[in-house]
Amino acid sequence: MGITRRNLLRGTAAGLAVAGAGFSTQLLAGQKTIKIGLNIPMTGDYAPWGLPGLYGCNIVANNINAAGGVEIGGETYMIEPVGYDHGYDTEKAIVGYNTLRHDDAATIMMLGGSTVGSIIGRAQRNKMLINTLLPSDITPDTPNLVATSESHPLYNATGVDWLAENFPDAKTAVIVTTNDIEYGQQSAAVYQAAFEVNGIEVLDTNFHGFDVTDFAPIVQGLLASKPDIFCMATDVYTTPLVEALYNAGYEGKIISCTLDLYEEVIAKTSKEFVEGIIFQFPDFDDPALQDESVHFPDAAGFWDTFQKDYPGQWSAVAWEYPASMVSWIEAAQAAGSTDPMAVLAAMKANPTPLHAFGEGRWWGSQLYGLDNCVVGRWPVVTMQNGRARIVEFRSVSDWLDKNVGVLKRKMQDLGLRTV
Repeated sequence: MGITRRNLLRGTAAGLAVAGAGFSTQLLAGQKTIKIGLNIPMTGDYAPWGLPGLYGCNIVANNINAAGGVEIGGETYMIEPVGYDHGYDTEKAIVGYNTLRHDDAATIMMLGGSTVGSIIGRAQRNKMLINTLLPSDITPDTPNLVATSESHPLYNATGVDWLAENFPDAKTAVIVTTNDIEYGQQSAAVYQAAFEVNGIEVLDTNFHGFDVTDFAPIVQGLLASKPDIFCMATDVYTTPLVEALYNAGYEGKIISCTLDLYEEVIAKTSKEFVEGIIFQFPDFDDPALQDESVHFPDAAGFWDTFQKDYPGQWSAVAWEYPASMVSWIEAAQAAGSTDPMAVLAAMKANPTPLHAFGEGRWWGSQLYGLDNCVVGRWPVVTMQNGRARIVEFRSVSDWLDKNVGVLKRKMQDLGLRTV
């Protein structure tokens, strides 16, 4: 049977809204199964950017299977997500890749960064299709590597554009983020570029290590310049940073890539203090995500099931890995095959690929050397009365067309790879 993202979680089978935790009960003896590999961190510092994605894939797979599976090349298949925990360790990521490939995974999804770097050579030789959440992993030599659901950190520019238009008196900013190349520095470059094109002066940028336990001195040092905007880029320590801002009595604007576990942030500060924080990731029961232009299957139903089955575990990746999985299924249906290279060819043959928030296009040659990243519109989100809510969708594609030269310069200033 064919599927669409809007009806994928609805279906007609009785008992469709099944619990993600009961995944294995959906697979019946004798049924053909496609295994979707997730070589991700499920423990350690990066677990919030890995494990929730496996949970999300379980929910979507449950509902696909309950509705009868998917038809590919005249055969009906059940979908089985299979996870391997590499703990964001490169040697374990290699073991994970080999294990999932030996287990006949049709594709392998990964968080990105050094763990992708450790396996991508093998994947190229083995003709395995890898999906990353970090487009900066893409190079001219990685044709088997795609980013179909996540365009980090490119979309962060849209939040700055929205801030500049709605708060024109905010003219100065400081940036804090982790000192890693994969997340922190890439994100800082985008924010620096977006601030520049909007006439906002960056007074200071602080790159800190992952061993920091007290963020008060960092925050106090940045606030000494009296910025109008405090930018946390893609810092994994948003909770202690916002808490330090709260304790310092900061009254300016706050912008960030994510604000995961914002309930914890509110508990450590107040609902009033977090009001208006700008970031890029909505809750999926957001009314703006129930529109037909959105291409994530039954976003509100997915959110409700996730909150019931995995309370307190939601993060930005909870929907991103499932979105990548659905993109793979759609391409496999178009190819009439589960062969990784046939699926890749079907993906790239579509000039307007769908991603979670609508129609996109393949992009990346101007920055990474290869058009293997899907970019399109992306939501700008603010905290509103204790909830993450979309205020506007903005085009990442348009911003890149206008400003990729500035972005490339900022990346080069930080010593980051560009073409």
